Amino acid sequence: MSLDAILLAGGRGARVGGAVKPLFRLDGETLLARAVAAARSVGAARIVVAAPVLAPDLDVTWVREDPPFGGPVAATVAALALVEADETLLLACDLVDPSTAAGALPPIPADADGVCLAEGGRPQWLTGRYRAAALREVASTIPDGGRDAAMRTLLGSLRIAFVDAPVALSRDIDTWDDLTAAGGSAASEPEEEP
Repeated sequence: MSLDAILLAGGRGARVGGAVKPLFRLDGETLLARAVAAARSVGAARIVVAAPVLAPDLDVTWVREDPPFGGPVAATVAALALVEADETLLLACDLVDPSTAAGALPPIPADADGVCLAEGGRPQWLTGRYRAAALREVASTIPDGGRDAAMRTLLGSLRIAFVDAPVALSRDIDTWDDLTAAGGSAASEPEEEP
């Protein structure tokens, strides 16, 4: 099966005062660059980043939901139009260790539409691998291109295999305290809008 990736990086960063979280740095790399490397490490051929252009030097395709800030479902639906592979890695760009998280996802079972990490039985929808055809089928039924919809609207009706994972795999950076705890630092603003 071929694999592309959708990386979600276009949120408002409300809990960090509007800072651009994908440009936060850990170990000298932006969270966005770490997510791109994670997608490549599991074999993603094409990487579609749903966000304004944050790093023009990255070898990715940029897309933006219309209107911007429509939420993760709208961003996923917009990016899905550019996915060419049979399967899609869906990954949030605020994970502390995206490579380990993506690497923990097994192949999609034959009787499932996808696989995602689960923490204490709670799905971590934004760390998953899904069949593109199944995503497209559900996406076509969601009003307003998914704007302001919950991820369970897109993924909740699919046959998903959940992978129990330790909390560390889904650890993300939502606040300044999270960034400090991870040993990271803030970076610059995006260079251009698409």
